[in-house]
Amino acid sequence: MQSYDVLVVGGGNAGCAAAIAASRHGAKTLLAERYGFLGGTATAAMVGPWMTFHSGKERIVGGIAQEMVQRLVESGGSPGHISDSSDYVATITPFDPEVHKALLFAMMDEAGVHLLLHAYVLNALVGAGAVDGARFATVAGEREYRAKVTIDATADAFVAATAGVQTQQGDESGRVQPASLMFRLSHVDLERTAAYVRSHPDQMRTSLKAHERSANSLTAVAGLYDLWHEARKAGEISIPRELVSFFISPHADEVTVNMTRVTDIDPLDPDDLTRAEVEARGQTMQLLKFFRKRVPGFENARIAATATQIGIRESRRIVGEYTLTKDDVLSGRHFEDAVARSAYPIDIHNPTGSGTNTQRLPEGATYEIPYRCLLPQSVERLLVAGRCISTTHEALASTRLTPTVMTLGQAAGTAAALANAQSIRLRDLEPQLLRKTLVQDGVLL
Repeated sequence: MQSYDVLVVGGGNAGCAAAIAASRHGAKTLLAERYGFLGGTATAAMVGPWMTFHSGKERIVGGIAQEMVQRLVESGGSPGHISDSSDYVATITPFDPEVHKALLFAMMDEAGVHLLLHAYVLNALVGAGAVDGARFATVAGEREYRAKVTIDATADAFVAATAGVQTQQGDESGRVQPASLMFRLSHVDLERTAAYVRSHPDQMRTSLKAHERSANSLTAVAGLYDLWHEARKAGEISIPRELVSFFISPHADEVTVNMTRVTDIDPLDPDDLTRAEVEARGQTMQLLKFFRKRVPGFENARIAATATQIGIRESRRIVGEYTLTKDDVLSGRHFEDAVARSAYPIDIHNPTGSGTNTQRLPEGATYEIPYRCLLPQSVERLLVAGRCISTTHEALASTRLTPTVMTLGQAAGTAAALANAQSIRLRDLEPQLLRKTLVQDGVLL
């Protein structure tokens, strides 16, 4: 049995940021991941672009998250932060998932993080009200890894739930947001698409004037309402979405499509999850036919890639020392123990059908997420990072976005290393010391 200062379970972007931060601050760190690559939702589920690093013109996300973007730009894997032509957020950050996979391995190696891939977490190791590590299923059978601090970055709170932490799921009736399978289309002629939205100015949600709608400016397209409704009326589409939605990628002839929607699922039920995967891939083929037949510029489109797994917007979340609320988000609340900032709206996709409910912060406002949201009640030596932090259903609809979860991951990894160095409980860590360190590391701007 091997022992570490910090064990991070889940190698998504939150877990990667946590592992890098912990190791950079001197903690012997192991990152365990169920796939043969890192990146989680960003790579396995291909969820992109990242939204958003900004509030208006102010960049509010820094640290390891911004470092990743800069390195992706240098390697040709991202154009960096660009304006969102669909006006949903201030900026979007497209990226190439394959380049990102390679980058994450490089960053782990540079930081000295130990890796365990193809390891599916089975349960937490618990003793005397504290988490001692976790047990995994591997190709060599079950293995146990112990650590002074464990960080649950599984997105579904697998470690926390098996450690006895109280959890919640969904809204008041337990319903969660629908799941979506992302895919990329190549061989796209965006010049033809741009010509269409110039000649049909009411068919795109944008503040761009018609003459400004060039292929270079169409970073995101939301609309094409008539084309979509005509296809639905003709029985060509059965997907419960209300508009066409796609984003540019780092490659000139390729777009990322976010349009599949599987409703009424429990992402923690394997039968439901199986149904979601099957339904979503069927929807992908519907959409390919739709784009080729009806959307100018997509006549010769090909599927460049589909995600390894369906993207899950919401599942289980812990009950922590503090639960972030809808009012906290929309009022732009600040906290003395804040470890992350966001300006993303509350964005709830209808759990049962089409439509998305969006509630925005005041222009230029941001809200903060306190360290206490990462701390489960009662159970010691455990932090959570990412989608499963302590929030309400409504607040989660904002905090779940990738730039935010990367920041939360870095905060968790930093806190774990600091507490370990001082031999103190995680809940006894001085918030101002944590915040000072996050400022020094460029996380809190």
